[in-house]
Amino acid sequence: MEFVARRYDTHCPVSVRIENRHIRSIETLNGTFSGADLPWVAPGFVDLQVNGYGGREFADPSLSVEDVAEISTALDHDGVTSYLPTVTTHSFETLRRAMATIAAAGEQSSDVADRVAGIHLEGPYTSAEDGPRGAHPVEHVRPPDWDEFQRLQEAAGGQIRILTMSPEHEGSAQFISRVAETGVLVAIGHTSANTDQIHAAVDAGARLSTHLGNGAHGQLRRHPNYIWDQLAEDRLVASLIVDGHHLPPAVVKTLVRAKSPERCILVSDITGMAGMPPGRYSNSSLGDVVVAEDGRLVIAGQRQLLAGAARPLRDGIANMLRFTDQDLRSAVEMASTRPSSLVAREAARLEPGATADLTIFRLPGADGSGPIGDLEVFATINAGKLVFGSLP
Repeated sequence: MEFVARRYDTHCPVSVRIENRHIRSIETLNGTFSGADLPWVAPGFVDLQVNGYGGREFADPSLSVEDVAEISTALDHDGVTSYLPTVTTHSFETLRRAMATIAAAGEQSSDVADRVAGIHLEGPYTSAEDGPRGAHPVEHVRPPDWDEFQRLQEAAGGQIRILTMSPEHEGSAQFISRVAETGVLVAIGHTSANTDQIHAAVDAGARLSTHLGNGAHGQLRRHPNYIWDQLAEDRLVASLIVDGHHLPPAVVKTLVRAKSPERCILVSDITGMAGMPPGRYSNSSLGDVVVAEDGRLVIAGQRQLLAGAARPLRDGIANMLRFTDQDLRSAVEMASTRPSSLVAREAARLEPGATADLTIFRLPGADGSGPIGDLEVFATINAGKLVFGSLP
């Protein structure tokens, strides 16, 4: 397999050759060759927070192996080559079953195994307070339990890569230390923790802030508060939902500048309503929800109340360019190389010898030629196979 495109980082036209799942060579096309009309090529997009897609949720008690496979391949259309199925707060049995089902899907299908980089367990050890708890059902929120976590990890076949929790519970620091020692990335999220609790969590090994700026009280005291504390902590990487609905542009710009681009990653946090046409739907945990024409997912009759995310990761890349002073390389790496390196999977790379997980896309204005348009995925290559679109 061979194609020509523009590198996302140097803007140079290149010829990329792929053999046996890997990038065999990348040749820069110099001379009089003009690449201005070529699509971009970048490491495949990596999404660390995918709750579901196309009407299916990973936390659904009826989740099947087929559901996992269908969600995994559906993400090809959005240029996502690796992702973490995200299972949110629920009963132990539902969580255990979800872990086992996702693990079984990877064992039964190479397509799933090539796409699933692990599992993100978001909860159940979150804050029980309204606001920080978000849409997590209060009846299933509970303090951290080491024995329970071990049983869930066993059901997952050791595939839990991220655990999002709140360090406000008694014994959280000790729990975080034990989890981190197993190689799991501990994230702070859906929290109302105070300054001392956040510092203790980071000292114990927490290294990520889950969707910083969301999963929070509607009103916070000016200072101190848990957003400032996480923003100032250099040992924490911040994941951001930049879909144009969860964070205002000014907030995105401020968070990236304060945290530094190198400590920011993009996530979609999409729910099962992602990929669904605009309309009203019944949701088991939130009642009726509406997917608006602009992609905003809200509680029916209450447009101001978000019911989760429904826009793909690629929208976050385009919005990062619109909302901030970041360039294409920085925005793309927030959605590819940086998240992949966090979950101990082979880092997404555009270089010879790397696994050929690549996304080819068009993004008007990304070269500074005009206003930023929408990112359109031209082709997705997963483990050396063309799984969506056509080669340029």
